[in-house]
Amino acid sequence: MSDIDGMNVGLRWYIAHTYSGYENKVKANLEKIVENRGLGNLIYDIKVPSETVIEKNGDKEKVVEIKTFPSYVFVKMIMTDESWHAVRNITGVTGFVGPGSRPAPLSEKEVLDINLESVEETKVQLSFNVGDEVSIISGLFEGYEGVVQAITEDLKTVTVLVKRGRRDMPVEIESEALKLKNKN
Repeated sequence: MSDIDGMNVGLRWYIAHTYSGYENKVKANLEKIVENRGLGNLIYDIKVPSETVIEKNGDKEKVVEIKTFPSYVFVKMIMTDESWHAVRNITGVTGFVGPGSRPAPLSEKEVLDINLESVEETKVQLSFNVGDEVSIISGLFEGYEGVVQAITEDLKTVTVLVKRGRRDMPVEIESEALKLKNKN
């Protein structure tokens, strides 16, 4: 009996380390191997945790997928020699996370903290942060510039310090009416 089979603790989540940018290729290749070799009884699930972010800059929106754990692929499997070799020998996989060459399964607490079973949600991200200089591109203050003082939790309203004469005036503006000022 091999060292890997001796570590078998049943169906658990393991983490395979990959080259940067290879996460989705590794997942697709592993899914093909599971199907072709009939390893569905050993490898149950493969995930590359990511979140979809909508970056807003004025009226322009860009949808971006960001990996939550870059260079890692999560594999729910029963650790045997066969399943270990199937994952380990995929192009782009550098090994399993664990001490030395021994794959270490995630604890139940780690699985809950990482939230692998959850449905992915789309988040909105603005192209500017508190302290950044912005241009107002629509509304009553169109053409003015200012500094972001505060952003609401829902990212819909932003407080901007607009220079009017000798004083800075705080103005609440919808985030769609703002654009990050070009830094030249």
